Amino acid sequence: MNIQELMRIVRRRGWIVVAATLLTALAAWGVSLLQKDLYSATAFVSTVPARPDMGLGMTAKDLLRNFAENIKTPENAQRVIERAQLDMNPYDLLGNLQVEPDSSTFTIKIEARNADPEVAKLMALTMADEFVEERTQYYAQLDKSDRIEVKIRSRAIPYAQIQPKPLLNAIAGAMLGLLLGVALVFALTWMETDYLRTPAAVERTLGVPVLGAVPASSVKRAAMQSVPQPQRVGTTSTA
Repeated sequence: MNIQELMRIVRRRGWIVVAATLLTALAAWGVSLLQKDLYSATAFVSTVPARPDMGLGMTAKDLLRNFAENIKTPENAQRVIERAQLDMNPYDLLGNLQVEPDSSTFTIKIEARNADPEVAKLMALTMADEFVEERTQYYAQLDKSDRIEVKIRSRAIPYAQIQPKPLLNAIAGAMLGLLLGVALVFALTWMETDYLRTPAAVERTLGVPVLGAVPASSVKRAAMQSVPQPQRVGTTSTA
């Protein structure tokens, strides 16, 4: 496909790409406006070994995954609900909670989501408090040199709105529409080429040169001449 053919395609079917881009962007914007407000808040729990020992450090890293799984139990969620007086059941709480360990920084990320930003902060901090107190009581029974210090990195945690985001969704929708529009234009162009409507299409498809072509005007003229003309009423044909 050369530049001339590409420009011809743009002139003929460029509107399809524009229309697909605008329609998908508007659709994504509309769907975003129908979404309910949702906020997230994140608390970070530090789990640092009491002494700089490689063996203890490796143990702490291995325990991070276990800590994260223990946080996400229904029993622990029920204690958090009772402590923070949340109006939800344990499974609703766990469904809006994400716990991710990070062994590179010896931290556990606790992210909570809720329609109320203050409730999201309360969920994250209360879950962190519950975990810190349980671990602190356990390690108090061990020798100080073998303990892992568990504490909340900061209680001043912000919140962020995660939905709706109309502008971001509209941009993503526009990009999707652009790709769909381009794909549709190429599909239509391929179908048109496959019909062998032009000499260039014949040469490109069959791989042989076109030696001649019958003009469209000549074909129409021949077709009109082959159709018998109706005679007027009252006239007679002469030999």
